[in-house]
Amino acid sequence: MIDPAVDRFKALEEGDQDEFKKGLRTWTSIYSYLSQIIPFQDVELEKFYAYGRLLLTKLPKTDLAERLKLTDEVALEYYRLQKVSEGAITLETLGEVGVSNLTEAGIQREKEEKAALSEIIDLLNERFGTDFNNADRLFFDQIEEELISDEKLQMQARNNTKDNFKYGFDEAFLSKLIERMEDNQGIFEKILDDKEFGEVVRKWMLNKVYGRLTSQAETNSAALL
Repeated sequence: MIDPAVDRFKALEEGDQDEFKKGLRTWTSIYSYLSQIIPFQDVELEKFYAYGRLLLTKLPKTDLAERLKLTDEVALEYYRLQKVSEGAITLETLGEVGVSNLTEAGIQREKEEKAALSEIIDLLNERFGTDFNNADRLFFDQIEEELISDEKLQMQARNNTKDNFKYGFDEAFLSKLIERMEDNQGIFEKILDDKEFGEVVRKWMLNKVYGRLTSQAETNSAALL
């Protein structure tokens, strides 16, 4: 059932192939994400999702990055630990070793640079073993600022508890995520494909945005008194 679609794909121009694959990958990712939040009753949609996921694994890999992805072809079934050697390490005297200087506050510069990363980057790297950096931090920061600037969310935060606010937030968060998926395709797919990862990001962003919006509302109210 997959082969005819693969043949039609091969007959497309290269640009059309890229556009089709990008669209199908985005659709399946969004459906996977939404199915974690909304109970779907459409059997045909679920069948198409399963078909689309399988079709993506069968389409020709068009660039080096795709050819290096083996997750659809290789699976680890078991592993074995085996001692292959035994020995000792000889320590040598190398003379004086420099000591990193401390700042005026008594904190090493390396720690200061690490502290400059946003909380979400530190949290994800520690919990999921990822290696996100300042460029990835910018991706999260931009989404956060756009959510903060959303007038509809501002009104909802003023008039709802966080438990009620999250319903409107989920829709806005997904919308902003899709708008910026070209900025960081790796994080976009990770959020949609990895349920636990996506939930951590969504909850963190929900708490951050709701906290900032309610704080702003309180500040504005106090200024009017």
